[in-house]
Amino acid sequence: MAAAPALRDSARAAAQGARQALGGSFAAICKWERERGRLRVLVNVGELAPGEQEFPDDETYPVHAFAEIVGFLHEQWAGGGEPSAWVEVAEGESGGDAADGPLVPPGGPGRVAALRRRGRGCCVVAPLVLHGRAWGELYVARRPGEPVFGRADADFATVLAAVTAAGIAQTERLAEARRLAFTDALTGLANRRAVDMRLDEALEQHRADGVVVSLVVCDLNGLKQVNDSQGHAVGDRLLERFGSVLSLCGALVPGTLAARLGGDEFCLLAVGPDSDEVVKVAGELCGRAAELDLGEGVAVGVASTGDPIGPVHSARRLFRLADAAQYRAKAAKSGGPVVAGRHGGADDPVVRLADAPEPSAGPERRRFRR
Repeated sequence: MAAAPALRDSARAAAQGARQALGGSFAAICKWERERGRLRVLVNVGELAPGEQEFPDDETYPVHAFAEIVGFLHEQWAGGGEPSAWVEVAEGESGGDAADGPLVPPGGPGRVAALRRRGRGCCVVAPLVLHGRAWGELYVARRPGEPVFGRADADFATVLAAVTAAGIAQTERLAEARRLAFTDALTGLANRRAVDMRLDEALEQHRADGVVVSLVVCDLNGLKQVNDSQGHAVGDRLLERFGSVLSLCGALVPGTLAARLGGDEFCLLAVGPDSDEVVKVAGELCGRAAELDLGEGVAVGVASTGDPIGPVHSARRLFRLADAAQYRAKAAKSGGPVVAGRHGGADDPVVRLADAPEPSAGPERRRFRR
């Protein structure tokens, strides 16, 4: 589980290990989605019944069909007790009444029916508890005719579930750390680090296969005036609202990455669509930004390998071209995007500006980013 890159891989490792440890023919890990009132299967391993998949897209079960998830898995330890596993047995399977016999909670018709329907003889179900709350369950089953799980198996499954829950908690912490590393905290968009990584990958595709890569750079107009006259809280609200508009427009082109580069600078990175489609989205962005009741619209520059901008060997060049186009849009107070290369190719003033030596200093000159 520690080596797993994502939750589903971590869950698979745990289910496979628990199946082997308990001598089961099948195992699954489910998550309790409280807001939807259902158990969602994350992974199935071992002998799959017809219709079951290792990583199901949407295998869910309503909690009311398995009410023990609320009672036996949660309220049982609300008063200070400890969560523990239990056993379900299909009709016709012998279980015995010895002291080491199966621990079966009252009821459970949903699971009994599922055992019969899927050709399994018994199962042990153990709660997965994260941060003191029921998170989901570990489920291990055996074939009909094999020994029914006993109390010792249930106790062992409880221990395995605790180990699994610790692994899932670690996976979630690592996922959150990765998310924070590539996410802008204020807007929830991608951050500059995410753009740099995706752009480098995209340009490798461009060099290898000719995939079109387009960059839309946006500068939110009027943020300083809003901050100075109405306060930074209002300015932050403007950034958040524009971030939502950017995300909405980016969604018009599948696979587009919407990001905040820092301060009042944002961008869209599109990989695959032709440049005309991206320019159309940039125009939509300008229109929607102009309708915001805060700020003064947005200055937008576009640079795409699908336009005559010359060879793009690095992320730096594409950024310089998009920056230069955005600079022209701001200087002209353009209500629409300025697109590099569309007014003369290599002789386009935007392309010449991008290819000029970088300014050495001066707050009045726009710096070109990496």
